[in-house]
Amino acid sequence: MIAETVCSAVSAAGLGIAAVTAYRKRFLKAARLVAYSLVPLGLVMTGAVEWAAETAFSPVAWAGFGVLGVSWLLFMTTRAVERRGGGTRKERKAAARAAQSEAVAPAASAPSLGPAKPPATRPQPKAKPRAADSSDDFSDIEAILKKHGI
Repeated sequence: MIAETVCSAVSAAGLGIAAVTAYRKRFLKAARLVAYSLVPLGLVMTGAVEWAAETAFSPVAWAGFGVLGVSWLLFMTTRAVERRGGGTRKERKAAARAAQSEAVAPAASAPSLGPAKPPATRPQPKAKPRAADSSDDFSDIEAILKKHGI
C-alpha cells in the first residue's frame, strides 16, 4: 500500500515539473518528462509494484536471486575456461590428432622469395678465427635455418 502511494506521488511530482517546463516553452523536454512521470503510475496500475514489494521482503525470493547469481557465475566461469582451454575435451583431442597427422607448413623448406641475389660488392672484413667449441654452439641454429631454407 505504501509503495503505491509513493509511486503515485512521484508521478504527480513529475507531471507538475513537466507543466512548469511546458510553461517555459520547452515542449519536447516537457513531453519527455510526462512520459517518465507516467511510468510509475502505470506500474501501480498493472500491479507490478505490489509484486515487487512482496518480492523485496521475501526470503525465498532472495534465495532465488542467489541461485540465479550462482548459475550465472557458473556459466561465465565455464565459458572462460572453455575459451582459455581451446574448447571441450573432444575438440582438443581432435585438434591434437590433426596437428600430428598434418604438417603445419609442408613447403617450408622451399625458399619463398626465389633465389637469393649476391650482395653488392662490398669489401668483407676478414673473419677472425674462432675456437672449435664456439662453432658447435651455433650448429643447432644453422641446422634449423637450413631446414627452413634461410
